[in-house]
Parts: sequence; structure tokens; C-alpha cells
Amino acid sequence: MLDKRLSSFRRLSLRDSVTLAVAAAGVIAVGTSSIIALADDSVPSRIAMVSDQQSAPAPAAEPVAEPVAAAAPVDAPIIPALPALPELPPIPAPTPAPAHVAAPIAAAVYYEDNLDGWIRQALDIMAAHGIPGSYDGIHRNIMRESSGNPRAINLWDSNAAAGIPSKGLLQVIDPTFNAYHVDGTSWDIWDPVANITAACNYAAHRYGSMDNVSSAY
Repeated sequence: MLDKRLSSFRRLSLRDSVTLAVAAAGVIAVGTSSIIALADDSVPSRIAMVSDQQSAPAPAAEPVAEPVAAAAPVDAPIIPALPALPELPPIPAPTPAPAHVAAPIAAAVYYEDNLDGWIRQALDIMAAHGIPGSYDGIHRNIMRESSGNPRAINLWDSNAAAGIPSKGLLQVIDPTFNAYHVDGTSWDIWDPVANITAACNYAAHRYGSMDNVSSAY
């Protein structure tokens, strides 16, 4: 088969050979131009791509929040702990002021204006002055000395002879009455209560009490 093709080429004329060579050369030239063109087109594109990649600014990185450092403690002066205070006792509530109570008014004592009343009043006065004596002892001596008459007077004994007769319920002479008069009573020797208290005061000093007297004293 090959031999037949070669024989066909050998038979070509010089003119045909030249034409065939020129055509082949043109094909080769066209192919070479295409390859160069392709090469020229691709290189700038790649260069441009590389240039774009280099010149394009890199995207800004998102800021990363830096951790906030804890503030360094300030060196404060060390204050020593105070000692615990002792517990104070509770304050007592103020004592309410006592309600004003009016002092009781002593009831007025009423004494009968008779022998019983005179003896009872005399006993109260004697008790206030610490003079001893009893109702019975006083009553007994009054009945012996004057029979209960506050105006009785002895005009016949030695005292009467001396000018100082005995007077009143318990027959007291003026010097004795004045010496043993009890405060708070009348200075009148004829006053029944004053006469009783003065006589009982005298008997208390001389005999210990009017109760101890059973005769003239």
C-alpha cells in the first residue's frame, strides 16, 4: 500500500510538488500562529489574575475583643478587727409614776360633852403623848375625887388652908396643873379634858400610871 503511495508521489510533477509544499507550509504556519496566539492570550490572562490577587486588599480581620484584665487590687491599709463589745443588759422600762392618791382625811372625832366623852378625848391626847392610863383607872379616880363634877373644889383640906385648893374632876391644885399641863389642851384648870390629862401626866411621873392610884394622891 505504501509503495503505491510513494509511486504516486514520484509521478507528481514539479509544479504539483511545489504547490503541495506551499500548502503544507501554509498549514504549518497557520497552526503555529494559532498556537502562539493561544499562548499569548493565556499568559496575560494568568498574569492579570495573579496581579489582581496580589493587589486586592485582604479582607479586614474582624476585631477580636481583648479580655479585660481585672483591676489590680489597691493595697488598702489593714485595719485590725475591733474586739466584740459586751452585750449590754436591756434597758428597763421606766417605772410609771404612781398615781396621785390623796391622803385620807382623818374623820373628825366627835366626843360627847359628858364624863364619857371627856375621858375618851383625854385618852386619845394621852396616847399621842405617850402618857399611860386606862378608861377604868381614870373613871374610878374621878368618881372618888369629884363624883364626876368638873366644877368640884376642896375648901377644907391642907391645900385649901394653904390657899391652893384642889379643883376639877381629879382635884388638881394649880401648881401641879401648870407643871404637868399637856400640850394641845386648854390652860384652864376647870376644863375637864385639860384637868384629866394633867392629873394623869402627874400620876404617870409619880406612880407610873393613874391606874396605880387608889386614894388621895
